Amino acid sequence: MLSSTAIAKPLHFFPASAGGASPLAQLLAKNLRGEVLFDAASRGRYSTDASIYQITPIGVVVPRDQADVLRALEIARDQKVAVLSRGAGTSQCGQTVGDALIIDNSKWLCNVIAFDANAMTITVEPGMVLDHLNAWLKPHGLWFPVDVSTSAQCTIGGMTGNNSCGSRSIEYGNMVHNVLSIDAVLADGTQANFGSLTTPVSGARLPNILESLKAIATRERAELAERIPKVLRRVAGYNIDLFDCQNPRAYTDDGVANLAHLLVGSEGTLAYSRQITLKLCPLPVHKVLGVVNFQSFYKAMDSAQHIVTLKPTAVELVDRTMIELALSNPAFRPVVEKALLGQPAAILLVEFAGEDKAALLKKLEDLDALLSDQGLPNSVVKMPEAQAQKALWDVRKAGLNIMMSMKGDGKPVSFVEDCAVPLEHLAAYTDRLTEVFHRYGTEGTWYAHASVGTLHVRPILDMRRDGASKMRAIAEETSALVREYKGAFSGEHGDGLCRGEWVSWQYGPRIHQAFIEIKDLFDPDNRFNPDKIVRPPKMDDRNNFRYAPGYQVPALQTGLDWSAWNVLRDPLTGDETKPGTGLDLSNGLASAVEMCNNNGHCRKFDAGTMCPSYRITKDEQHVTRGRANTLRLALSGQIGQAGLASVEVKDALDLCVSCKGCKRDCPTGVDMAKIKIEARAAWGKLHGLTLRERLIAFMPHYAPWASRFGGLLNIAQSLPVLGSLAKRALGFATARSLPKFKAPFLNSTRSNHTVPSDDAALKTTNKDVLLFVDTFSNYLEAENAHAAQRVLQAAGYTVHLNVRAGERPLCCGRTFLSAGLIEQAKAEARRTLDALMPYVRKGIAIVGLEPSCLLTLRDEFLQYGYGAEAEQLAQQAFLFEEFLVREQKAGRFKLTLQAIDYNNALLHGHCHQKAFDALTPVQTVLSWIPELKVSTVESSCCGMAGSFGYEAEHHQASMQMAELSLLPAVRNRAASTVVVADGTSCRHQIHDGAEVKAIHTARLFMQALTP
Repeated sequence: MLSSTAIAKPLHFFPASAGGASPLAQLLAKNLRGEVLFDAASRGRYSTDASIYQITPIGVVVPRDQADVLRALEIARDQKVAVLSRGAGTSQCGQTVGDALIIDNSKWLCNVIAFDANAMTITVEPGMVLDHLNAWLKPHGLWFPVDVSTSAQCTIGGMTGNNSCGSRSIEYGNMVHNVLSIDAVLADGTQANFGSLTTPVSGARLPNILESLKAIATRERAELAERIPKVLRRVAGYNIDLFDCQNPRAYTDDGVANLAHLLVGSEGTLAYSRQITLKLCPLPVHKVLGVVNFQSFYKAMDSAQHIVTLKPTAVELVDRTMIELALSNPAFRPVVEKALLGQPAAILLVEFAGEDKAALLKKLEDLDALLSDQGLPNSVVKMPEAQAQKALWDVRKAGLNIMMSMKGDGKPVSFVEDCAVPLEHLAAYTDRLTEVFHRYGTEGTWYAHASVGTLHVRPILDMRRDGASKMRAIAEETSALVREYKGAFSGEHGDGLCRGEWVSWQYGPRIHQAFIEIKDLFDPDNRFNPDKIVRPPKMDDRNNFRYAPGYQVPALQTGLDWSAWNVLRDPLTGDETKPGTGLDLSNGLASAVEMCNNNGHCRKFDAGTMCPSYRITKDEQHVTRGRANTLRLALSGQIGQAGLASVEVKDALDLCVSCKGCKRDCPTGVDMAKIKIEARAAWGKLHGLTLRERLIAFMPHYAPWASRFGGLLNIAQSLPVLGSLAKRALGFATARSLPKFKAPFLNSTRSNHTVPSDDAALKTTNKDVLLFVDTFSNYLEAENAHAAQRVLQAAGYTVHLNVRAGERPLCCGRTFLSAGLIEQAKAEARRTLDALMPYVRKGIAIVGLEPSCLLTLRDEFLQYGYGAEAEQLAQQAFLFEEFLVREQKAGRFKLTLQAIDYNNALLHGHCHQKAFDALTPVQTVLSWIPELKVSTVESSCCGMAGSFGYEAEHHQASMQMAELSLLPAVRNRAASTVVVADGTSCRHQIHDGAEVKAIHTARLFMQALTP
């Protein structure tokens, strides 16, 4: 056995700087079916996880199957290269970054290997995502109950390596309590099954390993009993107590040791877990939720020990900071408001589950009575409905990301985040820890698992400047508190780079030495995820930080105004300085990019809009996190000096369809669609635009001419040979039909409908509205504008139009933005603002039909520096359905409607409608039509995305996005179902992909008008 002075660093002969030209990369590419990524941008994207750390890996392998894994491990072993197994990269402590060859299991190694419903067991590959697993199990009435907050993206392999816990661990335990066996590959290539010792171990190495482990455990038995904290949440080091469990909950049901439990929580330092067998549980039949509102944070913490006596399945904390941040997110606000009574300092989410709904409702009454006995009557919001519960749990799950949505360089930092203390000490511990934070001029953010004494607390620190020194001091004081209360320093998120050095502090030198012996027993050359758990670096070694010494973003002139992100924030009060007063030399653009905390929420596949390109590729490059990392590295000069204009940035943004899904679904608010505009502008300035890009961008300028000759143009493109040649020459997909120009709806000679020159010339009535007819609705689908005008007039409105005498119609400039022509877009915006302000000042609504165009007035117009005028216009700009709903609520919109020819409507929401929470009004308006039943397609982007789907190089990706859910739903609809889609691109995609004509809501609504 090697001593503690054994090789401390892995050996590898190929410098990381060699990139794809290195012999290692070539050897891997020759022998593997999967992807081998050694370029600077790919390695940069894998250099970080959800921690504060960044270490560039040697390279990345994305294995296609298990055979690829074995070949990659063999090549790495022969070349003496370290390896690091990785799932979703959501680790909080730097477990999944390192100077090693990364094996990304998440793309292909996500299969079910075996399933036994009667025994309630399942065997899966390490890349299986937790939510995907539970969706697979749901029809069988089963689930895997270690329900961590990152369930939409975290993998079973990562959860096993980390010994994850979840919100309901008080009922179901941690991963160590729910893993039955692991098929693993050891450092020397030996394949072995780690499982219950009810079956004798066999193989070349496992018997010897078992004997050595028993000897170490026997030798240290008294020390283990003395030093291991007696709390459920204790995940530091190795589970060396598997032979004599020190956890309050037994590791196994039968009391027999299970060797797999040594690998659980080992962070991939001992072996590569090839497949994992899990213990399942029946799905709870019913759940109820009680939300307890507290006016004092201390009282919330003190109450937890009493609440657990009611046997809840979960007790989760949400503090005031998280409440306020959630309220500022449009997706979360309506959900959180339903849970609040006044302005609480904290809330506890208390869940009860079981088979008898009546008994669970009684539990809510008992909870109410218990709080009343504590002097808190009427403090519980009862939520017996499943939908309301799920919505609130989704907000709680997003807690980490919500916390990270603070602007400014100071962010909540994870390092004492999940210390666990006995419940009876929880209130005192949190109170004293708050005093520690205040001594260092900061505040902590609190949330998570009050039921088991583990609270995710993150002090707000600026890791670019003095954060490292404060982190060290706070950690030292916190550790003293944890020891005083007989708690665990690492209660959920593991060791990694952040807490590795605290393992020896927690357990003492003897047990730490035992951990070193175990590591050397399994991996004598220190090649499996080195520098984690044993022989780690200092937690505050700034060379390992994402913002390492020397990190800076040079001064940058941006086309859009990003000053809202360039602020300073007081960590104690939460007060922010005025926009543009921060330290970001890029005018706030870098700060907007750095809002991404790498938690990987964008990798989710459930309902929502982001991220359509990741859904079809499962590539890190094509997800919001990967793009944000690429941009951060490019802006700071870590992958070349071209910055935003680099090829790496262009490639990363290539499949971004600007759906704005991240604007809504990303809890930290990363708006990749808007950032892409800046990147396109930088690329265009350096490389120029293609003819195709110019044709698309300047469409509002030449559309009046094209509409005059629309017949000839449409005939030309309909001719098979001529049409195909023209498409190829311009770079359009030959399989794609092109839009057809028609006679325009708007006519600048109709003076009674034109925009006046000033306020005095504007003649108004009691009911006025300006119908903003976009370029697409005007020249390509005028029938939509006619329908909207007729509906509004039928309801008694005087309809004004967005055209001035002698000029082409007003335009939002969206096509210019798609090409990065920001100055041209700003010019269009200025012209539009000048024309529309007389209406805006008189409170007249601006109503649009095309979501991407109208919502530009509410979004990008605010980033042009046009101040109060742009803000006033944004407040008065509504989509057609939003306006109808507003007017109906105010009692001004009254129409008698009749049934139409359809009984059902299948609604597909435009991405921007979803991003701005504007789809619900569409559903509402359609529900006004008698006898019409409306269902909504749970879809991401349709894939057309403006010009994206027309482009030859993107046609295949466009169709793949559409085939995820939209086109199958359209094809499978009933014959009496009409397809409704407000987006021009969406309708075109449905037409080309399913040969179905979708219509705008305005046209369907017009059909319902009574004669």
